Amino acid sequence: MALLNFKKRDTGGAKTVTPEVEAFLQGYSIEVMPRTAAKVDDFRALLPQETRVYIAHIDGTPIEDMVSTAKRLNDQGFSVMPHFPARIIKDKATLADWIARYQGEANVKQALLLAGGVTTPHGDFDSSMQLLETGLFDQANFTNLHVAGHPEGNRDIDPDGTMKNVSEALQWKQKFSERTDAKMALATQFAFEAKPIIAWANGLKEAGVDIPIHIGIAGPAKLQTLIKFAIACGVGPSLKVLQKRAMDVSKLLLPYEPTEVLTELAAYKAANPEFNITNVHFFPLGGIKTNATWAINNGGASAVPAKDHA
Repeated sequence: MALLNFKKRDTGGAKTVTPEVEAFLQGYSIEVMPRTAAKVDDFRALLPQETRVYIAHIDGTPIEDMVSTAKRLNDQGFSVMPHFPARIIKDKATLADWIARYQGEANVKQALLLAGGVTTPHGDFDSSMQLLETGLFDQANFTNLHVAGHPEGNRDIDPDGTMKNVSEALQWKQKFSERTDAKMALATQFAFEAKPIIAWANGLKEAGVDIPIHIGIAGPAKLQTLIKFAIACGVGPSLKVLQKRAMDVSKLLLPYEPTEVLTELAAYKAANPEFNITNVHFFPLGGIKTNATWAINNGGASAVPAKDHA
């Protein structure tokens, strides 16, 4: 996604940013929830204009809160992508209503479709594939449809620890992407080691899945906070990176920053331009402002100064 009208960041000489990381961070996205977004006075002070902002729909969040958050972000000039978690959507009529409200009130034309974090479906849907099969997003002329990716697998989908069901679902989504005009991408769960991520992404391509990957990256946060979220979100073997860090008393109280994993991914991308990871997607677990500031200081484009806001 092209990002327009950026001001260059001012690092004040405090940090050296490599061209590879700077290139890798262009077009990054970030995820918010209505309750976290409400704490931000003006997103234009934190994010480059046209940044894609995903809005996570947690079970129990009223659709009114989701739509109002989407409208606010759209009005401030951002590319809004709300989650549609299949297992909390009662039926096709409810899905149609949500789509109509997002479009009518917030001009939303893109969505992240996923199963959702609940075990028992609330209604007719169990997977993102079922949402796609309704045809409602095509009828509503959605331009971008993203689905979930899992570099370390997903125990909810494959309880035996394999990637069998996840892989079969990706093959289905690949075929769907080939018969639709919507731009599709995989937005992934966050992980902490670059080498397994690279191997997973290359494995997908070898298996014929060439949907672009927007790799999930946990933003800077307190180590204890990050470990808590990582366990809750089912992060796999790369969790050991945090656990090893927690055993080092000298690092225990220092905030985690994703510098190492991003630097390695960026270097690989620079050496392999056809690599199918195309964008970075931040999970701001330590706070939206903290993440946005870190991104700017580490190569991401800067926000537009307040005096330039429309």
